[in-house]
Amino acid sequence: MPSFAYTARDRSGALTRGTQEGSASASVIEDLRRRGLLVVEVRPVVASQARGGILPPRSIDVEVGLKQLAVMLRSGLTLLQALAVLPRQAGRARMGQVWSQVAERIQGGASFAESLAAHRCFSPLVVQLVRVGEQTGNLERVLVRAAEALERRRQLRAGVLSAFLYPTIVLCMTLGVSAFLVVSVLPKIRVFLQGLGRELPPLTQALLDFSDLITRYAVPGTIVGLGLIGGAVAVYLYPPGRLVLDRCLLYVPLVGRVARLSATVQLSRSLSHLLASGITLLEALGTVERLLGNRYLGELLARGREQLLQGAAFSEQLQDTRAFMPMLPAMVAVGETSGTLDEVLVDVAEFHEEELEGLVKRLSILVEPAVIVLVGGVVGFVYLAVFMALYAGQGG
Repeated sequence: MPSFAYTARDRSGALTRGTQEGSASASVIEDLRRRGLLVVEVRPVVASQARGGILPPRSIDVEVGLKQLAVMLRSGLTLLQALAVLPRQAGRARMGQVWSQVAERIQGGASFAESLAAHRCFSPLVVQLVRVGEQTGNLERVLVRAAEALERRRQLRAGVLSAFLYPTIVLCMTLGVSAFLVVSVLPKIRVFLQGLGRELPPLTQALLDFSDLITRYAVPGTIVGLGLIGGAVAVYLYPPGRLVLDRCLLYVPLVGRVARLSATVQLSRSLSHLLASGITLLEALGTVERLLGNRYLGELLARGREQLLQGAAFSEQLQDTRAFMPMLPAMVAVGETSGTLDEVLVDVAEFHEEELEGLVKRLSILVEPAVIVLVGGVVGFVYLAVFMALYAGQGG
């Protein structure tokens, strides 16, 4: 039987937390109320089996599973029958275990959405869409929409990463080879030339002096570097520090624009899916807030939800010039006025997706030649110093 973590208040108002088994969240809430507790929150406990494993489920595994499930439901299979087939079709064994555990929870009395929420591989967007699909009876259509949303998000992230991945790999490999030549090869050439009683060329001597400097301060430099990296990680894991870092990221040239475009597309696309499925704007914002990778933008949406409860317009909460793209609040205001916010958000997402793809292509065109020039300069300098030293060793 699934377990649920709850937060409640007793008759004196004191906050209490704990876990309790139940067939579904509704039964747990009912039991807590019978005990005289005021229920604040009840959520499924994530199964430890779903978190472990060498190869955890990927986004594409979830996408494929949702599409297969939609096809089987369209063909007339029941949900449990379809879930019994999915483990055999899963690309990874861990994903198959996840689908089996989802089926077990449903047989125990939990809803499909609650069963998905117990596993981290299913995003809040998928869980929320499935919950609506169960309530409206359009589960097959909602599953297709959820899979499409995951696919677009994955493709968007892959496009951004690919623009920087190749140049980064080439640069790292070049620096590694250059470091090997400077630290290992050149010192041996110096010993050979000194044994012949000849002076090193100025270019080679300068490179060797740089090599000596690196060798001399390698240990303290490594310690300082690791300390800085550890400090940066600690700041990033600390919520207020993460908030500051994510906000500063938006001000970085090019990188900040890519981050803002990505967040605008993610917000528009996810919000349009949720609103089109019949979810209220407040509920949809609560879901999208957890989807955004940038914590500062997530906090901005959280403040927007609070202002909405006080009667403010949603578009007013998006006016920060260093948050989302300027077109978003203007188009949201139009959608709020006309009552077609979900349709307007689709247009906003498509427009900014095209702009982001163009920006990524331009970055690729600019970054790759710059990396080639930098790599050529570093390698050329090192090899020139090496060959000059070898020529000096062969001279009369």
